[in-house]
Amino acid sequence: MSATTHTRPPQATRSGADTRLPWWALALPVLAFVALLLLILNPADAHAAAEQPAIAHLLERVEQLTAR
Repeated sequence: MSATTHTRPPQATRSGADTRLPWWALALPVLAFVALLLLILNPADAHAAAEQPAIAHLLERVEQLTAR
């Protein structure tokens, strides 16, 4: 005589607070990205650099074009 096994039915996925990210989970990476981008775009504060690298010139040009 074989014993029957009872399996649980799959639970329905919950929608709501468990599946959503909190506001800071998106805000913190965006804030860090903006802060690093501002550091790159302002090479005048880099006193140790003798001359500006090519990427700084490129980013300054992009900043000028987007400011219009």
